[in-house]
Amino acid sequence: MKVHNNKAWWLVLPVFILVAFSAIIPMMTVVNYSVQDIFDPSTRFFVGTEWYREILRDERLRDALLRQFAFSFSILAIEIPLGIIVALSMPRRGLGVPICLILLSLPLLIPWNVVGTIWQIIGRGDIGLYGRLLHNLGIDYNYASNTVDAWVTVLIMDVWHWTSLVALLCYSGLRSIPDVYYQAARIDRASHWAVFRYIQLPKLKNVLLIAVMLRFMDSFMIYTEPFVLTGGGPGTTTTFLSQTLTQMAVGQFDIGRAAAFSLIYFLIILLVTWLFYTAMTHADDKD
Repeated sequence: MKVHNNKAWWLVLPVFILVAFSAIIPMMTVVNYSVQDIFDPSTRFFVGTEWYREILRDERLRDALLRQFAFSFSILAIEIPLGIIVALSMPRRGLGVPICLILLSLPLLIPWNVVGTIWQIIGRGDIGLYGRLLHNLGIDYNYASNTVDAWVTVLIMDVWHWTSLVALLCYSGLRSIPDVYYQAARIDRASHWAVFRYIQLPKLKNVLLIAVMLRFMDSFMIYTEPFVLTGGGPGTTTTFLSQTLTQMAVGQFDIGRAAAFSLIYFLIILLVTWLFYTAMTHADDKD
């Protein structure tokens, strides 16, 4: 008869305690706030689902949600293919490998607020490298007053900052492919496209799943970079959901509506991430 030692659960107990204090208790606090109208720490009234109904009817929040989806899907459409191309272009051996890895890691080491400051300077038309170049080419560029320029600048900034992550993930996936696959492809005289289509891309599916989910979640919660670069403007062009939530909670001290909004925000991220995961794993099962 096999004897089970339940004392091993004591080893897992610290993890449960950590999760409770870092996730479960704050989440339940937000749920509690979302059903109350809070005037001050000692004055609050139960309002039920009123804040949720107001959030769902708020046109300003719907516009911010559409901008957020447009930004996140634009980021995925650019960074995922670009990261794959960069990973395929990297050397497999020699001195070039550590050099490429170091260069790709540098943007990831820069704090988010510094990234916004860097591109704030780069985009300036008088002293910035990017802004001055466009002006010399005869392009009237001003990210502070032109909505298209502001949107494109935020996109380029995020691509510059995070494509390295996708490239590093894809490169690790490519390095894990056994050489026997490439040897068989050379024997069959397969083209570079055939090698990518039938060997590299299928082996990268799990890595790409991680890259897509990480980049979607991070881009959907973006706040610091566009806030430092454009302040959310011009107008509300680059005001995304996280900045709208911050303005509601901190600027207006509307804690109840902000708590309800944050829960809806959280559920949207979970839902879209689950859809990505289901679609990609379903495609993997069909193969």
